[in-house]
Amino acid sequence: MQIAFIGLGNMGAPMAINLHKAGHSVKAFDLSADALAKVRAEGLQVATSAQDAVQGAEAVVTMLPASQHVEGLFLGNGNLLASIAKGTLVIDSSTIAAATSQKVAKAAEAAGIDFIDAPVSGGTGGAIAGTLTFMVGGTDAQLQRARPLLEKMGANIFHAGAVGAGQTAKICNNMLLGILMVGTSEAIALGVANGLDPKVLSEIMRRSSGGNWALEKYNPFPGVHENAPASKGYAGGFGTDLMLKDLGLAQENAIATKASTPLGGMARAIYAAHSIAGHGGEDFSSVIKMVQKKG
Repeated sequence: MQIAFIGLGNMGAPMAINLHKAGHSVKAFDLSADALAKVRAEGLQVATSAQDAVQGAEAVVTMLPASQHVEGLFLGNGNLLASIAKGTLVIDSSTIAAATSQKVAKAAEAAGIDFIDAPVSGGTGGAIAGTLTFMVGGTDAQLQRARPLLEKMGANIFHAGAVGAGQTAKICNNMLLGILMVGTSEAIALGVANGLDPKVLSEIMRRSSGGNWALEKYNPFPGVHENAPASKGYAGGFGTDLMLKDLGLAQENAIATKASTPLGGMARAIYAAHSIAGHGGEDFSSVIKMVQKKG
């Protein structure tokens, strides 16, 4: 297929590359020249604009930072829907407000375009390996149309419900992720403050009732997992400010639905303080710095 891919960050770039490796013709665009150079080196076509990328595309995949970027691209100054051919499939893998997905989907439907929200989980490692989890909001027919592409980027595909449901599932997941990363960081920091080896303690907890994804694959303490961002100066990965954004989406949704999420609110406050302290661009596992014993 001819695919337009817009948004080539830490997640988007490897996703686009995997579609290319699967034999699809991918024309990519990002505002970052460095991001474009990276995918060009992998053999992908590079577009001069988002409008250029979608010319002749049978499917469009977007991976953007926040709601305002998605709405701006499709409906705002970008007005990309006007440049996309009728009958095209649009897969938005950004993590945004469900209401934004629904707004764009409604406009897309009026233009004869299929739009689904398909946010992902699995981190940059999953994006590179093609083992992401997709949480899809849309009709059964739209999901079946998207499945051959999603399967080239991920290993798990869940139909969460109607458009917007994928976003709701994603913010629930990331709220839990933020909470467990703070708790994991506190536990490891407490053990280290008492002289325990972080590798030994992490393995004990991993195989005990405190076991979780962070202990399995994304340890926040440097040197425990060789390929985790913590062992690379907290570079790459999933940024603190992105986690803060997702926790904010969860709290906005909780307020709107009158759901009680006290731990989610606390995690958001912690990540806000961590960002204000200058760590917004670091991986979200760097939150361990807030609870580590100094000196």
